[in-house]
Amino acid sequence: MKLGGLDLPDLPALALPRLPLAAFRRRIVFHGVFVLLAVATLALAVTLLAEEKQRSRQRYEAGFRQTLAAVEAQLRSPTGQLALLNADPPRQANRAMAPLVLPYSALDFDDPFKARQAVETSGCAVRWADGTQLCAAVGSSAYAGGFIYLVASLNLPPARARERGQLDLLSVHRARISVSLRGAEERWTAPFEAAADGPVQRDAGGLRGRLTGFADADDTLARLARPDRDFRGWLWQDAECADRSAALPDCLRPTLLSIRVPIEAYRQALFQRPAPVWPPRDLAQVALRLQWLGPDAATLFDSDSPGAVAPFSLADLAATLSAGEVLRIDRVDPAAPAAGTQPLAMVRGRAPDAEPASPWLTRLILRLPTEGEAAWRQAESLQADDSINTAGHRYRLVLTGDLKSVDRGLGATATRLSWFIAAMLAAIAVAWLVIELGFMRRVAVLTKRAAALSYNMQDPLLERRLGELEVADLRGRDELGILAGTLAELLRRVKDGVRREHIRAEQERDMWQAVGHEIMSPLQSLMVLHGQDADPSRRYVQRMQQAVRVLYGTASPSEAIASAPLQLAAIDLNEFLAHVATNAPFAGIENVHYEPLYEAVPVQADEHSLEDAVTHVLRNADRHRQPGTAINLSLAADDAMAQLTISNIGAPIEPAMLERIFEYGVSEANVNPNAERRGQGLFVARTYIAKMGGTITARNDAHRDDLSGGVSFVLTLPHTS
Repeated sequence: MKLGGLDLPDLPALALPRLPLAAFRRRIVFHGVFVLLAVATLALAVTLLAEEKQRSRQRYEAGFRQTLAAVEAQLRSPTGQLALLNADPPRQANRAMAPLVLPYSALDFDDPFKARQAVETSGCAVRWADGTQLCAAVGSSAYAGGFIYLVASLNLPPARARERGQLDLLSVHRARISVSLRGAEERWTAPFEAAADGPVQRDAGGLRGRLTGFADADDTLARLARPDRDFRGWLWQDAECADRSAALPDCLRPTLLSIRVPIEAYRQALFQRPAPVWPPRDLAQVALRLQWLGPDAATLFDSDSPGAVAPFSLADLAATLSAGEVLRIDRVDPAAPAAGTQPLAMVRGRAPDAEPASPWLTRLILRLPTEGEAAWRQAESLQADDSINTAGHRYRLVLTGDLKSVDRGLGATATRLSWFIAAMLAAIAVAWLVIELGFMRRVAVLTKRAAALSYNMQDPLLERRLGELEVADLRGRDELGILAGTLAELLRRVKDGVRREHIRAEQERDMWQAVGHEIMSPLQSLMVLHGQDADPSRRYVQRMQQAVRVLYGTASPSEAIASAPLQLAAIDLNEFLAHVATNAPFAGIENVHYEPLYEAVPVQADEHSLEDAVTHVLRNADRHRQPGTAINLSLAADDAMAQLTISNIGAPIEPAMLERIFEYGVSEANVNPNAERRGQGLFVARTYIAKMGGTITARNDAHRDDLSGGVSFVLTLPHTS
C-alpha cells in the first residue's frame, strides 16, 4: 500500500479475543427482562386462576344452599305438592290422559270460581297451544268418594241445550267421557241442559246449565234411558266473545266445564276390608278421554289432541339443579318414621357443558391451594337435607353436589382463556426475536470486533496494533448501522493518521478514545390530595366510599345492596330534610322546597343510607318533572310513624309500573332504549328504607290548578320518642 509515495505493508486481520461475561452484561439484563416478563405473565394467570377457584367454590357452596331452599319453596306450593303426590309411580309418556291426585281432599266442582281457583292453584291442568286447559284429578282422601273430577277451560261456540224428553242428541252440544281401568271401560254421554232460570240462546247473555250423564249411551238415547244420578256436571259460558274483534252471537266464548265422574271400582273399594290404599296404585294406568261434541257429531275438543303440555312434575326440577347435582326425594311413613324411608324420585341436574377442558389445566386447578383445601379434598361432594310436611305425607329431600364439577367448569373456562395467555406469551416471544435478531445480535458482533481492535492496540509491535475492522455487514440506515459506519470511518481516518505519523516519526503516537452517552428520562407520580374535614365535598366522598365498599363486597349489585349493613342511630328527620333541601343544588337538583316543622321529629335511621334513599327519589323526581317546577318535601308525624312526601309536577306513572319501578333493573331503559339508566336508584331506596323499618310507595296525584298531575313518593319511618 502506498501513502505519500512510501510503501507501507498491508494491515493484518484483527485477532478476536475471548470476552469475559461482564462484556455481555447488558445483553443478559435484556434477556432477563423478557424472561421475567414471561414468568410474571404465567404467575399472574396462575394467581388469578387460584383466586377464581376459591371464589367459584365459595359461590358454589352458597348457591348449593340456595338451590335446596328454592326446591323446598317450589315443593311446598300446591303445584309442588301435586308433583309429590303424583311422583310414584311415574306417568308414562305418549298415552291417554291419566288423573292426578290433588293436594285437596275433594274438588268443589259445583262452584265455578272455586273449581277454577283449585285448578290454577294446584297447577294440575294440561295445556294446549290455543289456551285450552284440562285438569283430570281425584281427591287426596279416599273417603271423599270414588270420583274423577274434570275441569276444562275452553273457547266454544254458544251451546245448544237439550229439550226435555229429547232422545236425538245430534242437534245439541254434549260431552263424551270414557274411562278405562283394570281391564274395563266406562262411558258416558252428557248432553247440555240449560238451567230453568238461565238464558239459553241470548245474543249478549251468558249461558249456564248442567250436563246430564247417561251411562253407555250414544248419540241417540233409549226411550227408557235414565241419567246416572251420581254423574254431575256443569257448564258456564261467558256472554262476551273470546276474541273481542268477533261478532256475536256465533263467536267462540270462554267456557268452563266442571264434571264429576263416578268410578264404581273406587266406590266399591271404600267398603272393603282392610281400608283401601289411596291413591290407587294403578292410578297412572287409568286411560281417560274427554270430548266435546257439537251438532252433527262435530268434535270441538278432544283430550287426545296432540301438543298437550303436561303439568309441573318432579322431573322439571332438573332445570333448577346445576350440573352434577342430584336431588333424592324420599317419603317418610308418618306412622313409623323410624322404619326408614321409601324412595320417591331421583332428579339429576342438567348435563355438564360440552365445552372441552384441557386435562393438564384441570390437573393444575386441582393442585392449586385454596382456603380449606384439606376439607375439600377429603369430601368429593356436598350434601344438604331437609324435610317437607304435607297433609298426607312427610318428605325428606337430600341434595348432593359434585365438587369436581366446579373444577371441571373452571377448567373449561381456563381452557378458553388460555388462548389469551398463549397469545400474550407469543407476543413477548415475537418482541424478543425482533429485538434480538434486529438489534442485540448486531450489537454483540460490533462489541466483539471493537474489543478485538482494543485488544490488538496493546501489541508491542506497532505494525500489528492496527488491523482491518470489517463492519460492512453492520452498516445500515438505522441507529446501529449509522454508529457502525461512523466507527469504521473514524477508524479509517485514525489508521491513515497513524500511517502518516509512522512516516514522519515512528516514535510519535496518537491516542484516541471512543465516547458514548446514555439518556435517561425519569418519571414521577402525582400524589392524590386527601380531603380535609372542612372540605364541603367530604360528605359526598364518604358516601361514594360507602357505595364502593357495598357494591363490590358481593356477587351482584342487587345482592350487595340487599346485604349492606346499616348503622342505625337517632336523628332529627326535620333537621335532616332541611339539610338535604339546602344541599340539593350541590347534587345537581335545583328548586327543592321544604318548610321545616317547629318541632323535632326523631327517627331511628342510618344518616348516610337515608340520604342516599332520599337523593335517589329526588333525582327520579327531577328527571320527570316539568321544566321550571319545584320539588316539594313535606313531613308529617304521629305517635307511631313519621311520613315524608316527595312530590313533583309531571307525567304520571303507568298504574302497572307503580310497584315494578322499585324492582332491580326496572327503569325507563326498559321502554326507551336511548335512556341510560340501570334501574337501581329506587331499588336502593326501598331496600334501605326497609332495613330501617319503614316503607316507600309511589302514587299518581290528580291535576293541580292549570298544571298537569304529578307523582308523589311517600316514605314512612318509625317515630321514636
